[in-house]
Amino acid sequence: MIAEALQYLATAALTGSAHRHFVRYSVNLWSRAGRCSRAWAAHEANCKNAIRTAMSDLSQRRTAVVLGSGLLRDVPIGELAKTFDTVVLVDLVHLASVRLWLKAKAYRNVRLIERDLSGSDDVKAGRDPEPLGFLRSVPYLDFVVSANLLSQIGRGVKRQFEAEASSGMPADTVGTLISTHLQGLADLPCRTCLLTDISYAVIDRTGKVHEEADLLHGIVPPTAKAGWDWPVAPLGEESRDYQIVHNVIASW
Repeated sequence: MIAEALQYLATAALTGSAHRHFVRYSVNLWSRAGRCSRAWAAHEANCKNAIRTAMSDLSQRRTAVVLGSGLLRDVPIGELAKTFDTVVLVDLVHLASVRLWLKAKAYRNVRLIERDLSGSDDVKAGRDPEPLGFLRSVPYLDFVVSANLLSQIGRGVKRQFEAEASSGMPADTVGTLISTHLQGLADLPCRTCLLTDISYAVIDRTGKVHEEADLLHGIVPPTAKAGWDWPVAPLGEESRDYQIVHNVIASW
């Protein structure tokens, strides 16, 4: 608890006021990732390998952008920093520990941007959402990674919609913003790599599935070039008798 409290305080001090209320979610994820490091290792390795494969044959390697860079556990940041002239990491929150680690590694070509990538603010304001529109102003853009972000957009917007019933957000906002993110990636004039969990299942010790859900709310993702299971909550994390397993795809 002391480590989490210190992480929270240090990160909150470095995070803009508009996004400070998201810090606790990032700290919770950081804490879970530490507890579940062994169970998550294969997922993180698969994500890194997908990114490596997606960028392996690029003819130009000037600027790379990682959307939803998070804890950097699923991103081969060292290879990106060595391969590209500039690497831009975009997320709502950049944890203090991540900032410190990047500084210690002396990745002088890595930039951090604090940004809401969901598009929900546009929807609430009655505007057509264009959350990836800012990428048009990134010079010499050759590679964009969406790193396990898409389902988080859906979860975050759904939570916001339920908490703000009078916000005026249309009932189909979650699906709209998931589609908008996918279309935004498809419209980019460069190589992209999508990593996303698309569904989850609650499974007991015998292997029986007790609950399943579509994390993309009916939106069909691009054709997967790789796929695997990610035990987000292995046995003992949330329950002694059940685990929560997400199905992940990679597309580029």
